Amino acid sequence: MAHLLIFIFIIFSHAGGVMSHFVNSLVNEGNLVNLLLTSTVSSVLHSRPAVLPPLYLFNKSDINNIIPTQLPFQFSDSRPYKFHRMSDLQSYFILFLIWLISTLLVRTISSKIRSKHRLPPSPIALPIIGHLHLLGPIPHQAFHKLSTRYGPLIHLRLGSVPAVIASSPDTAKEILKTQEISFASRPQSSAISFLTYGSSDFSFAPYGPYWKFMKKICMSDLLGGRTLDLMLPIRRQELRSILQLFLKRSEAGESVDMGAELLTMTNNIISRMLMGQRCSSSEGEASIRSLVHEVAEITGKFNVADFIWFCKNLDLQGFEKRCKDVHERFDRMMERVIKEHEAGRKKKKEEGGDDGGKDLLDILLDISEDENAEMKLTRENIKAFTLDIFVAGTDTSAITVEWALAELINHPTVLKKAREEIDAVVGNERLVEESDIPNLPYIQAIVKETLRLHPTGPMTIRKSTSDCKINGYDIPSETQIFVNVWAIGRDPQHWKDPLEFHPERFMPSDRSDWSQIDVRGQHFHFLPFGSGRRGCPGTSLAMQVVQTTVAAMVQGFELKINSKDGGGNACVDMTEGPGITLPRAMPLVCFPIARLNPFPSLDF
Repeated sequence: MAHLLIFIFIIFSHAGGVMSHFVNSLVNEGNLVNLLLTSTVSSVLHSRPAVLPPLYLFNKSDINNIIPTQLPFQFSDSRPYKFHRMSDLQSYFILFLIWLISTLLVRTISSKIRSKHRLPPSPIALPIIGHLHLLGPIPHQAFHKLSTRYGPLIHLRLGSVPAVIASSPDTAKEILKTQEISFASRPQSSAISFLTYGSSDFSFAPYGPYWKFMKKICMSDLLGGRTLDLMLPIRRQELRSILQLFLKRSEAGESVDMGAELLTMTNNIISRMLMGQRCSSSEGEASIRSLVHEVAEITGKFNVADFIWFCKNLDLQGFEKRCKDVHERFDRMMERVIKEHEAGRKKKKEEGGDDGGKDLLDILLDISEDENAEMKLTRENIKAFTLDIFVAGTDTSAITVEWALAELINHPTVLKKAREEIDAVVGNERLVEESDIPNLPYIQAIVKETLRLHPTGPMTIRKSTSDCKINGYDIPSETQIFVNVWAIGRDPQHWKDPLEFHPERFMPSDRSDWSQIDVRGQHFHFLPFGSGRRGCPGTSLAMQVVQTTVAAMVQGFELKINSKDGGGNACVDMTEGPGITLPRAMPLVCFPIARLNPFPSLDF
């Protein structure tokens, strides 16, 4: 019955109205749901199960090539359908009746369900796919557009998965603070469950004793202030390394892909903090960057099996195969690194060496070997947590710095003011340090404004674990919750000129109360790192890396888009790309022009 309904949608796709908009959007954008539709056409017309290559996405011409003789019509925007026999008209009439009856049936069932619950406002849903056709390639933008029409709290049906979208500070506060316990867990996709060893990590573990234990470890031992202070030399060395690269490129008159180089820097920082070695120091370790990129890509892609119930056990897109490959490569790498650490630890004990110079993996191994520990950490827990740190700490910081530099290039007045502040506080005889940041409020304001407009976590995702109410609406248990951080940061009711890059809004001279706005989730109209129990535990590390890197780039370089001689600088395209960490659609490629060399050890 489900296959028949989808086939009916394809038949009526060019008749106008909702059907046309739905199918055309899927075909034109190459949406993954397109695979489901074209697979069904083949299955129905040939009266056998469809057998398709796992990652192949058909388009209109592909369907015509596959079944040219069986269809009494062609998928064409310019030619009308051709009916060859009276039986064709009868068949279409019967199919139309089936579609009409099934639609009315679904609407009736939905109405009965809604009558039991007072759900938030919702657009009209389609059978089977619900509101999936409304998402588009960048979901947070699509959700924002819907919120302008239906309000700050919306109910959607993503296939067979109920979801609620919160797009205002008040609704965010209700979810993340007032009723936090009811939304303290996160939904798990099939890819996340597989890659994290069955949610043995920290980020996606269900709220409970294990998650509380890992949270305590994060905040005290792994990412606490004392540990970050001990890791300061690593951050300083990696920042100097990338600045040295930019100096050499400046002398040679060569351009730099800022995003790629910043990603290498943050990857090296995280890798050295975790495992005591740079991920780019050898060809083998460079595979870490590839693995992290693949994990972020897989977890950010739409998987039809997670949303369409009858596709749950079908690997239509090859996700299962790809997840297995990435998981096995990561597991082999981590097993090798853990064994190296265990051998080194054993040797130190035998030789009576000290415990100095520990990395985060050593700390995790200490906890796993502690018989008096509150909970026993398994090898899978350690591997899964390591993956969490890599994915959460690598892309996000690099992308934030890239967005900040792009905004500064487009706003030379802001750049000039930031440079004047650094010159006044730090001077030009030494490189800006992390310890200088508290005395650089305008640099802090620039980073906050960047996070407001370009949060690397554009949506905070939770799951309701019990029935509850928000703003008078019923939220059933097992509903996925999307807090649209991106939309909240651009809400005109809370931000003046919300689309303008205006760091002064975070300065005391503008509004004293706004200057006190923190990034840690206490102000619900500004949530770049989430809020509450599930707020990002790496906020301090991220802010240290981002603020110091932005300050060093402002201090040491002019960035030109068009030419190395600085003539005719162009504006940077600020289009967002798809992904869970809000990447740029186009890489930021610049010619670095050395403004000064504040570190004599780094010569041209």
